[in-house]
Amino acid sequence: MDMKKHKLVLIYGTLIVAALLVMYPFFYMVINSFKTGPEIMHSPNSLPTSWSLNGYIEIFNSVNLIRVFANTIFISVSVTFLNTLFSSMVAYAIVKTNLPGREFWLKVILGSMMIPAVLFTIPTYMMMYEWNWINTYRVLIIPGAISAYNIFLLVQFMKQIDNAYLEAARIDGASEIRIFRKIVLPMLRPALATVGILTFMGAWNDFMGPLLYVRDESLMTLQLALYNFQTEVPGTNLEQLWAMTTMIAVPVVIVFFCLQKNFIKAFTGVGVK
Repeated sequence: MDMKKHKLVLIYGTLIVAALLVMYPFFYMVINSFKTGPEIMHSPNSLPTSWSLNGYIEIFNSVNLIRVFANTIFISVSVTFLNTLFSSMVAYAIVKTNLPGREFWLKVILGSMMIPAVLFTIPTYMMMYEWNWINTYRVLIIPGAISAYNIFLLVQFMKQIDNAYLEAARIDGASEIRIFRKIVLPMLRPALATVGILTFMGAWNDFMGPLLYVRDESLMTLQLALYNFQTEVPGTNLEQLWAMTTMIAVPVVIVFFCLQKNFIKAFTGVGVK
């Protein structure tokens, strides 16, 4: 019994230490967002001597924050919805249908993951320019509407679904779209939540896309707004930088905690029955 207690103490002690190490950067970011610029520079690791909202006030005064948040939410939600839907449809076609050459197409998709994404920057920009998509929402949403990694991830979960359910539905006359919508998607809910979280985080934190394609301030995202506070003079706009960073990070944390149960189910293999 004593040995079990010692093991439990060791396990919980390790978990507490790991949690503190993971949470410290977030705590560090939040407390600095409530400090003045000089205090951030001289005492970054301590609690604020006097809590200041100046960083947040300056952000509202210098940035159309409602518009910036609306742009970022619209782009992130659109990319997440389209990517999750299209990636799951491709995974379904590869695993659960008689698609001709499906193994070949899967290899092509996986092979594209071996190519560094930076190599696509110039060709993609030229395509977007020729299509007159520069400085539009389309250029920030459509290229992210499908992902080779998400397809690969969903293929693995799709393989766990028993074909008997699908065959029974086909015998009853259900179409492939109805089977996909009524049977497959509910069974894939934990995996879809995982893909959704990863995609949302990627779209929310995307900086290179808006930097390359956005010219109009009305299309500015949070990452571009944060970049506008960067200066070559050390210590300038520190209050705004930390406040803006906190405002960018908090929504992603909230989304994760709302979907964490499905996220954990997906990686423990208990989501598909």
